[in-house]
Amino acid sequence: MIFSSFCVGEASAQNIKVKGVVSDKTEPIVGATIMPQSNSKAGTSTDVNGSFTVNTKIGDVLVISSIGYETQRVKVEGPQNLKITLVESERKLDEVTVVAFGKQKKESVIAAVSTVRPSELRVPTSNLTTALGGRIAGLITMQTSGEPGADNAQFFVRGVATFNNYSRGPLILIDNMELSSSDLARLSVDDIQSFSIMKDATATSLYGSRGANGVILVTTKMGVEGKTKLNFRYEKSYSQPTRTVEFADPLTYMKLNNEAIVTRHPDYTRRYSDEQIAGVESGINPYYYPANDWLKLLFKDVAENQRLNMNLSGGGKNVKFYIAGSLTNDNGILKVDKRNNFNNNISIKNINLRSNTDIDFTPTTSGSIKFNANFRDASGPMYTGNQMYQRVMLSNPVDFPAYYQADEINLNTKHILFGGTPSYSFINPYADMVKGYQQSTQTNLVAQIELRQKLDFITEGLSTRFMASTTRQSIYSINRSYTPYYYTMTTYNPITGYFKLGNFSVGSESLGFAGGDKNVYSTVYGEYAINYEKVFKEKHNFSAMTVGTLREVVTSDFDNDLQRSLPTRNIGVSGRFYLWL
Repeated sequence: MIFSSFCVGEASAQNIKVKGVVSDKTEPIVGATIMPQSNSKAGTSTDVNGSFTVNTKIGDVLVISSIGYETQRVKVEGPQNLKITLVESERKLDEVTVVAFGKQKKESVIAAVSTVRPSELRVPTSNLTTALGGRIAGLITMQTSGEPGADNAQFFVRGVATFNNYSRGPLILIDNMELSSSDLARLSVDDIQSFSIMKDATATSLYGSRGANGVILVTTKMGVEGKTKLNFRYEKSYSQPTRTVEFADPLTYMKLNNEAIVTRHPDYTRRYSDEQIAGVESGINPYYYPANDWLKLLFKDVAENQRLNMNLSGGGKNVKFYIAGSLTNDNGILKVDKRNNFNNNISIKNINLRSNTDIDFTPTTSGSIKFNANFRDASGPMYTGNQMYQRVMLSNPVDFPAYYQADEINLNTKHILFGGTPSYSFINPYADMVKGYQQSTQTNLVAQIELRQKLDFITEGLSTRFMASTTRQSIYSINRSYTPYYYTMTTYNPITGYFKLGNFSVGSESLGFAGGDKNVYSTVYGEYAINYEKVFKEKHNFSAMTVGTLREVVTSDFDNDLQRSLPTRNIGVSGRFYLWL
């Protein structure tokens, strides 16, 4: 675009596009605001690369700002590519950090507390625990499986301090409610307001022995006064194994098997004859001379996953709200036999609903009501993905095919003619994969109410807070499968191609039923705190807090054990104070 034919007055009245990049000394700044001074409605923000494009006019002033950085103003002189470097603000010391049972100014935090921006946790996965690795100093993460539903990462804060089964990992608190790593895994990144990790004894002391292995503290978003805003995000991603084991091809397998026998026992008969090796090499009949690539028979290369998130926020002076819903659909890479009328592949559907409401009853009394519901439906094969992979490793690729084509006698047979060997024990991984499926349904309900009261009428800076919450979790699972019929080829004419199959096992054609887990888990939690904050002579900060907690857990999974059938309770009283001179 050429502006040389216009005078300055004409050019300044015309809209132009200005591009640029905003960064600090080391990296791009995500979410920085770029606002034309003459038109606030034309503002924009930087993307994940720190880039932006804004519509403005020559002579206008762009105001660039981001939390924790000094605001800059740049005058627009024409279409140009700006490179803007923001400087950290000294006022960052006045910002607050989420700590145990409250917040503190950064300048007063002496404990080891690390915070993570929610935008840094947005990765192409529906499991939040897999996004933590490499983002926080002192946090060790380990993921042993990529299978949907079994892909939770284990994480340790500065190692492990206890070795009992209750709390080897860190204490996980979501809105001050103790939840499991599975609850953290299903939490949507879009719902997170702050994410903090407390790493040393100073930071976790208020939680007592429960925080011995560190504390992960997550707070969810609340509404903001102003116009109602609707955000919508849809993602589709594809996942695949990063690396698979390379197997020897069937022909090499047979030759090396014979070689191993002859070199150790020269007088022994080789397992595979020259005729069989030649038949596999020529591929003349894959049923009589099978050559299976079990990995390709069982596993697909890519799985498709979808994620949908929508949230609504806003409110007035006294009531503010945040309502969100998310849907995730994760699939495995197992293949499905079209002859079955069910899906044996891994499929996990997760629905999460959240409602956070903040209410100011009076100038000194406020409260919040939070509700979260999670519904999870999972299905998959009778064996886990790891177990299916082990079966591939242990299966012979040339002894029998995965299944046979029907011969004259079995043209009307309804079941699949799985291959097998009657002379010795064998594993047919394809039959194990498609012979049935298991389903599980899990429901998690979390409700929380909090009341906050200022007690300035007693003394300025005194306040009290009460919080109560309850968690209800129910889960049940069922297994449905049939017993495969196994066949072997008893007659084969290589000239005419005629063959005959023989069944050597007793199977079933209809799906059977077996019950699985049935459990109900209930938690009740209460918390009461008294807090006092005072600034003396405009520079001396004093803060003190005392908090009492009560937590009770009841479960139906006690297997007729009297001790396990009793509720478990945890009662604690703790406090802290600091003086900043």
